[in-house]
Amino acid sequence: MSTVVIDISISLDGYITADTQTPEQPLGEGGAQLHDWIDDAVGSQLLAEATANLGAVIAGRTTYDSSLPWWGADGPTGSARRPVFVVTHDPPSDPPADGVYTFVTDGIESALDQATAAAGAETVSVMGGASICQQFLAAGLVDAIVIHLAPVLLGGGTPLFENLDGEQIELDLIDVTESASATHLRFRVTS
Repeated sequence: MSTVVIDISISLDGYITADTQTPEQPLGEGGAQLHDWIDDAVGSQLLAEATANLGAVIAGRTTYDSSLPWWGADGPTGSARRPVFVVTHDPPSDPPADGVYTFVTDGIESALDQATAAAGAETVSVMGGASICQQFLAAGLVDAIVIHLAPVLLGGGTPLFENLDGEQIELDLIDVTESASATHLRFRVTS
């Protein structure tokens, strides 16, 4: 059975993007620093470990649209080509040829069923955006949350934990790994 993990970078004030997003800067002005951890030694090792056990990815349509220019047909895992299930109401008319993408129009439960079938015993990563993460949390479909906490206050942008309908979700801290670019926090969802 797959483990479902939200794995996402966030600012200290709770944003996964900065304000003023554009197609050229999908993370907003200054938002790219949320991912600086990927380039340091600790972050590179954590990313390699996560990818080694990754069976499938779930993303929302906004994440797909804003990331496709960088991901291309191979998706966020590059040459590993893990399948990506994009939750959307309206599939794109021109997805990349030979891409790893499956467009799911019948909800998050269907996306999870398809992703877990593809992943087998490996991890299913819910990688964003905020809305898809919130939907999975509210539905109780998340086993763990991995936060890459960047040492920056963005002052605005897209908040990760905004729309949980007042629901309290209990977490157990599993691991903390520090680097100069981020503090990496792993939680198990207990409720």
